[in-house]
Amino acid sequence: MALDDVSLDVPDGRIVGIIGPNGAGKTTLFNVVCGLVRPQSGDVMFNRRSITGIRPHELNRLGIARTLQGLGLWRGMTVLENLMIGARRISGPGFASALLGLGRSDRYEARLKADAMAQLRELGIEDVANRYPGILPYGVQKWVSLGRALISRPALLLLDEPASGLSSSEQKQLITLLRSLRARMSIALVEHRLDLVMNVCEQIHVLDFGRLIASGTPDQIQNDRTVTDAYLGGEISEQQREAEAGA
Repeated sequence: MALDDVSLDVPDGRIVGIIGPNGAGKTTLFNVVCGLVRPQSGDVMFNRRSITGIRPHELNRLGIARTLQGLGLWRGMTVLENLMIGARRISGPGFASALLGLGRSDRYEARLKADAMAQLRELGIEDVANRYPGILPYGVQKWVSLGRALISRPALLLLDEPASGLSSSEQKQLITLLRSLRARMSIALVEHRLDLVMNVCEQIHVLDFGRLIASGTPDQIQNDRTVTDAYLGGEISEQQREAEAGA
């Protein structure tokens, strides 16, 4: 069972971490929220309304944006065009036809380009605006993916492994950025880098084999034996406890 009786929330203006061993159900949880997987029971609520079974293309309109582990960038479009696609929730009529050359709409195109460039500047990657994602370093592609999610001005941002592939300096930049975004949106992040999670999250939920085994502040989670067992294995944890008792 991928998920079993999992219940958690992401309050306004908070950064919430979702952690757990490989196969714990973290990405599946995001897929349920985004409508890629329909739950057999239970409900997904957003702004006090049910969005269970929502279609993924409707997320931006509701104010939800997500990044993917696999980036999901359009390699045949420039970085700037990738961000313009991400702005479709706040764009006016005619955007798609303007971008694809099916009908001219200079006003919308100019506005979207300006918004996309502003987002790239915020992330410090405006110099790659006219380049194609596939020729960029993986870390830069991660910033592009994040920029495409942010440009839609979401109320809820879902980040799936945002630190993977980033250098130490880029991870520090990510921590600074996430803290600054907290004033604009709620953030839920799935991440294996526990040091990053402990640095930026006010609340952390731990999944193991599809079940929620612990919830709490970073300090509470770090001192939770159940969490230690889930990550290290019961046998190793028991050996640690024996060693501590002997000391």
